[in-house]
Amino acid sequence: MDTSRQEPVKYDFKSIEAKWQQRWLTEKPYKVSADPLRPKYYVLEMFPYPSGRIHMGHVRNYSIGDVIARYKRLRGYNVLHPMGWDAFGLPAENAALKHGVHPAQWTYSNIGYMRGQLKAMGLSYDWDREIATCRPEYYRWEQRVFLQLLEKGLVYRKKTTINWCEDCATVLAREQVIDGCCWRCDKQVVPKNMFGWFLKITDYAEELLADLDKLGGWPEKVVTMQRNWIGKSQGLACDFPVADSQGEKITIFTTRPDTIFGVTFMSLAPEHPLLDSLLKGTAQEAAVRSFIEQTLVEKQRLALDQEPEKHGVFTGRYCVNPFTGDKVPIYVANFVLMEYGTGAVMAVPAHDQRDFEFARKYGLPVWPVVQPPGEPLDGAAMEAAWEGDGVLVKSGQFTGMPALEAKKAVIAAAEKQGFGKAHITWRLRDWGISRQRYWGAPIPVIHCESCGAVPVPAEQLPVVLPGTKPPYGSHAPLHQQESFYTVNCPQCGLPAKRETDTMDTFMESSWYFARYTSPRKDDGILDQEAVNYWLAVDQYIGGVEHAILHLLYSRFFTKALRDLGYLNIDEPFSNLLTQGMVIKDGAKMSKSKGNVVDPDDLIQQYGADTVRLFALFAAPPERDLEWNSQGVEGCFRFLNRVFRLIQANLDCFVKKNAGRIEIGSLAPADRQLHRKTHQTIRRVTDSIEKDFHFNTAISGVMELVNQISAETAQPADRKVLREALETVLLLLFPMVPHFCEELWQLTGHDQPLQVQSWPSFDPAAAEEDELTIVVQVNGKLRGRLTVAADTGEEELKALALADDKVISFISGKAVQKIIVVKDKLVNIVVK
Repeated sequence: MDTSRQEPVKYDFKSIEAKWQQRWLTEKPYKVSADPLRPKYYVLEMFPYPSGRIHMGHVRNYSIGDVIARYKRLRGYNVLHPMGWDAFGLPAENAALKHGVHPAQWTYSNIGYMRGQLKAMGLSYDWDREIATCRPEYYRWEQRVFLQLLEKGLVYRKKTTINWCEDCATVLAREQVIDGCCWRCDKQVVPKNMFGWFLKITDYAEELLADLDKLGGWPEKVVTMQRNWIGKSQGLACDFPVADSQGEKITIFTTRPDTIFGVTFMSLAPEHPLLDSLLKGTAQEAAVRSFIEQTLVEKQRLALDQEPEKHGVFTGRYCVNPFTGDKVPIYVANFVLMEYGTGAVMAVPAHDQRDFEFARKYGLPVWPVVQPPGEPLDGAAMEAAWEGDGVLVKSGQFTGMPALEAKKAVIAAAEKQGFGKAHITWRLRDWGISRQRYWGAPIPVIHCESCGAVPVPAEQLPVVLPGTKPPYGSHAPLHQQESFYTVNCPQCGLPAKRETDTMDTFMESSWYFARYTSPRKDDGILDQEAVNYWLAVDQYIGGVEHAILHLLYSRFFTKALRDLGYLNIDEPFSNLLTQGMVIKDGAKMSKSKGNVVDPDDLIQQYGADTVRLFALFAAPPERDLEWNSQGVEGCFRFLNRVFRLIQANLDCFVKKNAGRIEIGSLAPADRQLHRKTHQTIRRVTDSIEKDFHFNTAISGVMELVNQISAETAQPADRKVLREALETVLLLLFPMVPHFCEELWQLTGHDQPLQVQSWPSFDPAAAEEDELTIVVQVNGKLRGRLTVAADTGEEELKALALADDKVISFISGKAVQKIIVVKDKLVNIVVK
């Protein structure tokens, strides 16, 4: 083509981005299907809640995923890169009430707006796979899986304590309780026992723990968090008989059986089932019941991670230490949780800090039974519990044993005498999925007085949430909608009541990654061929705040779906990247802090490519990104510079300048640019492949652009220049796709960049002709040598010893040894 007379074109990012987005919309280049003849790559960012607008955290997360997707396509992979919406849940219900609209109307409106925002970012999604979890065609299959898990024995129903608002006559989620009051009416919330549905995630506890060792592509901190959350503990389960009872006993679990001779009281959770019989008819009954009621109310006020001030009350009853025969007072304590262990704790204040603080508060004895090396412990004088190891004292037949040995011996003795046994317990608890809200997937069960809990027949699924189609109906909680819950039993035909709980929204997000493989399948949950090809997800990206619940539930769901025959994998995500937060003025961007930067405004001012480039360049993806408006402007200037550079050198893209470069015939400056081009390809490839450090990749391209600019200040070989400029566009394409596609087309290429191949570097071309070698004397810099790249080790030693600057530091001293680090330094050790 003849480019010599073309007028310079301005970098008009608005028209460029609109042009390519329309082309991608029309041509659908990112639409994919399973292809066994090609290697696959599945990259996925955690899907968003449709809040109404994307924020800079979204921009960063989705830009990272898009770079990986585009890069892998250029490397020849068949890339699945989908997007959808985590669309059920409390936020939509809250917002709908605030704005006087139906949650469905609110959600679908937000989805439409946010979809437009994501498309304006130029993200390479296969939009034909889009899902929204609030659509019946999605949660239909979730309901089907629920029923299959119910049939398999992995779902059960039991009574549990919930937050109840008398004024609203409804159950509240923990997030809806503010300072102990209902978020709607501001009336006091009270605890109430109610039936709820649970998934037996604990049946998979051992496998969930063991398979963490398979997750080599996950951050170690996330693996550690999951390991701690699962919380496997090995120890002793032991029965303490209740004194003066008809065979009642309190079962405890302890990881410190070596301290059992130091028990001075027993602590029970306020919800412990034995309390009713323990308290009945005692003088303390009224006081203890008042304490229990007050404690349960106060628990509603606590934040999820808030530790209460320790309080307790004596029940008036005693239990017996089976090893000593001592009578031990039984207390109810507000810090003992029914969810952990057995809801009863043998209190050893000398060797547990929490028990120690309680004992000191209520004047209870402290008996040391594990003696550390050094000065003997005095229970009366101790200022804190001794929680370390030592040798047992005052412990009967176990006295004198090291604590570790005593643990095993105590367990063996308890088993022999029949009141205890070795036991494993888990911090992990079964997953309570019942939510007493409207905006969620209905639980597909019908309650019949004659037949009990009856599964909704498969052919009647989905059980559709009422009122979700225009004109929208009531969005009151389902237990207030008689037309929804009044049904006949599918087994006996008699009047019955439909379940009015909806599912926890973590249910939807625990399997969505699998549904993306076959989102339009309408005769089953998953297409077997598709899941076998695409899963597991090769790269998952999201915030570390989801490190425990979402990721743990997804792992459980994967194993459950495997055991139901839907999947053939054990783990859902092979690799995990937890990106850092976006920080402004020292705090995470949030509306409440008033430090939000609107991506729409930035895109309007600078273009999507500039915003993407800044999000990728400002920090490595796993670290927090400090907002810097000058950084955005700097990225914009860089793109303008590249645009002008290409414009100024369009003549090098004529046909005669294509083809092989003869290195031997190049002038020194051209040889240097050719070398820099191949070094940059190597550097950028390594930065992406090893750790997704896009910031260093972009920095490498910037250095290449600097060298191109220096070379074009004087005549340069057109082939070398063409190679360098094409390399810039290829390497930048995953980061700034509209920009690079436009310039690729402008330079006369017939096929778009997205169908090109990632450039490969020539190791010989990337080799330096000369190297700068640092010379040290006893580890301190004393000189530098410029040598040919192939200079041998002995010659380097000789040159270093002969260097004028070095001689002054070694003169008159004995050379002990000379250390050579290839291509880097020579260190002369003298004495």
